[in-house]
Amino acid sequence: MTPSLVSVVVPAYNAAGTIGENLKALLCQTYPGSVEIIVVDDGSTDGTSEAVSRFPSVRCLRQENAGPASARNRGAEAARGEIVLFTDSDCRPQVDWVGKILEGFSSDDIGAVCGSYGIANPSSFLARGIHREILYRHRVLMGEIVNCFGSYNVAIRRDLFLTLGGFDGTYRHASGEDNDLSYRLRAQGHRIRFVRGALVDHFHQEDLRRYLKEQYRHGFWRAKMYRTHPRMAGGDGYTFWKDMAEVPGTFLHLLLGPWPHLWLGWAAFFLVFEVLWGIVMGASFVDGWRYGGVMWLRAFMRSAGFGVGALRFFIGGFFIEKKR
Repeated sequence: MTPSLVSVVVPAYNAAGTIGENLKALLCQTYPGSVEIIVVDDGSTDGTSEAVSRFPSVRCLRQENAGPASARNRGAEAARGEIVLFTDSDCRPQVDWVGKILEGFSSDDIGAVCGSYGIANPSSFLARGIHREILYRHRVLMGEIVNCFGSYNVAIRRDLFLTLGGFDGTYRHASGEDNDLSYRLRAQGHRIRFVRGALVDHFHQEDLRRYLKEQYRHGFWRAKMYRTHPRMAGGDGYTFWKDMAEVPGTFLHLLLGPWPHLWLGWAAFFLVFEVLWGIVMGASFVDGWRYGGVMWLRAFMRSAGFGVGALRFFIGGFFIEKKR
C-alpha cells in the first residue's frame, strides 16, 4: 500500500532528551511517498517544544498535560494522511519503518498494522533484560494476525480511528489504552496484522526504581482494562500464563505472612522460577539470576498496582454505578 500521504503522530511529555533522535530518524525514512510528522507536546516543562522547533518541517501542537492517549488523539484529529502511524518520543524508528508497516495493509479488512522493537541502549543491563523479554513474547506468542497492539509502533486507518473515538483518554498514563483500542477495533470486525520487521529502536528504562514504578502503573490500569473488557481477563496475544499466575502467586506471600518458614519457602520458589524463566528467554546463567530478581520485584509491583486498581475500578466503580 502506497498512500499519497501518511501521518506520523508522536506524543511527547518532557522528551527534550530523546525527541531529536526520534525526529531525525523519521525524517530519514526511505518510504517514497509523503510523510507528515506531528508532535503533540503534552504540557512539557523541559523545552520539548523548543527541541521540536529545530525541525521546521515538523508540526508541533501543544496542549495542557492530559496524558499520551489524549495527545495521540489530538495529533490524529489534525493529521491529513489516510493512514496514521503512532510511535513514542523515546523511540527511534529504523529507516524502513514507514514502508514496512504500510506493507501490512494488504487487504481492506486490515484495520491496523503493528511492529516490533529494536533496542537503542544495549549497554544497560536492565534495558537488555526488558528487550529480551519483549522479543521472546513477540517470537513465541505473536503470529501474523494478532488481537492487540502497542501504541509505540502501530499504524491505523485514520477514518477507522476517528470512528472508534481514538484512544480512551481516561487512561492518564501510557498503559492499557492501546489494548483497549485494539479490542474495540477487533470487535468491529477489523483485523490487526503484526509485521515483525517494522522496527522502532526503543530507549528502554535503565533505572530500576522508575521501572518498578511503571510496572505498578501497568497493574493499576490493567484493572480498568479488565473491567471494561472482562472477556480479555484471561489474557491476550501478548500475555503468558505466567503473567496471570503472578498475581495470585504474589498475594500468597501475604497469606503466608504469619508462617515465616512457609513464606520463605514460597518466596525462594517464586524467585527460582523467575530466574529459570529468564534463562528460558535467553539470558545467561548470571544474567538469569540478576533479571530473575528484577522480575520477582516486578511481580510484586504489578500485583500491588492491580490490587489498588481493582479496588478503584471494580469495587469503587460498583458503588458509583449503584449510587447513580
